[in-house]
Amino acid sequence: MAKSKNLKKQTPEKKGFVNKLLDFVERAGNKLPDPAILFFILMLVIWVLSALFSTVSFSEIDPTTGEAIEITNLLTSSALADFLSNMVTTFTGFAPLGIVLVAMLGVGVAEHSGFINAGLKSMLQITPKKLLTPMLVLVAIVSHTATDAGYVLVIPLGGVIFYAAGRHPIAGIAAAFAGVSGGFSANFVPSGIDPLIQGFTQSAAQIVDPDMQLNPLNNWYFTSASSLLIVLIGWYVTDKIVEPRLKKVKVEVEDENEVNMGALTSLEKKAFYLACGAMFLGLIGLFFWAAPADSALRDAEGEITSFSAPLMQSIVPLIFIIFLIPGVVYGLVAKTYQSTKEIIESMTKSMNGMSYYIVMAFFCALFIDAFGQSNLGALLALKGASGLEAMNLPGQITIMGIVVLTAFVNIFIGSASAKWALIAPIMVPMLMQLGISPDLTQASYRVGDSVSNIITPLMPYFPLVVVYCQKYVKGTGIGTLVSTMIPYSIAFFIFWTIFLLAYWALGIPLGLQASYEYIMN
Repeated sequence: MAKSKNLKKQTPEKKGFVNKLLDFVERAGNKLPDPAILFFILMLVIWVLSALFSTVSFSEIDPTTGEAIEITNLLTSSALADFLSNMVTTFTGFAPLGIVLVAMLGVGVAEHSGFINAGLKSMLQITPKKLLTPMLVLVAIVSHTATDAGYVLVIPLGGVIFYAAGRHPIAGIAAAFAGVSGGFSANFVPSGIDPLIQGFTQSAAQIVDPDMQLNPLNNWYFTSASSLLIVLIGWYVTDKIVEPRLKKVKVEVEDENEVNMGALTSLEKKAFYLACGAMFLGLIGLFFWAAPADSALRDAEGEITSFSAPLMQSIVPLIFIIFLIPGVVYGLVAKTYQSTKEIIESMTKSMNGMSYYIVMAFFCALFIDAFGQSNLGALLALKGASGLEAMNLPGQITIMGIVVLTAFVNIFIGSASAKWALIAPIMVPMLMQLGISPDLTQASYRVGDSVSNIITPLMPYFPLVVVYCQKYVKGTGIGTLVSTMIPYSIAFFIFWTIFLLAYWALGIPLGLQASYEYIMN
């Protein structure tokens, strides 16, 4: 029997324009078909559009091929045959699916054993209630360092933490989602995304200046400073806008014990300390394994944070192990696990909760594959970049234009590298001609690449966040989540863009060996 948790009751108050608008978005969005069916319909739309535009010639040059962009007709006999023959591998090769399922196996053991619950109890005892929101957003931002770990760890924990503190769990999920995805380019810890983006920027800059070399951390100071900005905005939006809208939304939890925040017993404390000790021993062992310059966890150049480094490619398996070990230790010591069979049952239970997501992931994978093969996303990005170039606007306005263009294209193309691979060869050389450095152009791109992540159902992890919300509010749909995240997206867009322009005006360094101006030789 589901139990409801009543939040503080308030006297009815008149809704302002913003709340009415968000309510409209929620109602309209929730009238859309089920997300799985929506992805299927969108795939059919892409098929039809690909057939229509495949007969049109475009002048835009695809920088990845050096040839004019062409739309691939997905309704030809051979294309449909490929679709059927590759359907299974398209689904099983869908990157978020493996990441979520493997990580959740380990997290499931830690959760159902009571280890995560004990950790949250301990954390809430030392965290002032007023600082709960900024702490959560900050942790979400730092989670970028471990690639997509934030989506499977921090976001669901955001709901648990808020629920345990007597606050609305959807607000916790929203705050964590805003930090993980909306603040994707804000982080004071360097990660593999930095050299990945820098590589495309440098290649684009060398179109004008073949000798141009950029530092992989050329935006590090800016992204570090942006962390504070995102924490402050996320804090304000969560506490002043999002959570007040959720006060009348009833919360239901199937298993109240999973989020029971009573005091730890002496046995639970002992189990928690031993489990943490096991976790830290594992992390220490990992450190000594990765520390040597010739470690097998490093890439061929000895780098440990590059995307090709085995350590970076092992993040998800490491999450599985790092949560599995303390989960098992805690369960055995605290007597929540009486046999190894119960450990496997915990994994099974965590997979049961992912069944709806797996169905959505199937149709999402087919849609994203079709969209990529059609080249419609590439055409959209190139058309936008070419249009911005043709406007010949002043530098500051063009920088703002890049943020707007990227945020818009981001709704349709989720991959940060894929978008920049298309846009950079147009925007970087164009702004170099105006005396604007590739470092600044890249910074503007990274702002736009973040702010619209949280409002597009086409983002691969968006359906997963819907599933997290449904744990507390069964009727959560696409419209509910989009309307919840819109205030974050708008606030991030406005204030982060202003922050970038002010940062530029003040001449604060963007990063290592970075500049604002490019002087033509």
